[in-house]
Amino acid sequence: MADLYSTPPAHDQEWDAGDLACGELVLELRRRVRAAPGQVFKVIALDPGAPSDLPAWCGMTGHQLIAQDLDAKAYWIRAKS
Repeated sequence: MADLYSTPPAHDQEWDAGDLACGELVLELRRRVRAAPGQVFKVIALDPGAPSDLPAWCGMTGHQLIAQDLDAKAYWIRAKS
C-alpha cells in the first residue's frame, strides 16, 4: 500500500462518496464492491474518519486497500473475488 506515488494506481470504477459518514459510506461501498468482484475502486471520501475506517473495513472484509492519498482523500480498493 502506498501513501505517495508518482502515478495513481489504475482503477476500474470511481466513486465520490463526498461527506457520507462512516456507516453510510461502508454500506454503499459494500454494495458496490459486491457487484464488481476483482475490480479496483477509486473512492473519494471526505469523512474525517475515513483514513482509519476504510483500512479497518478492508481488513475486516477481505478487500485490499492498495493505495491511499490522504491529501486528496482518495483510496484505491480492490474488491475481493
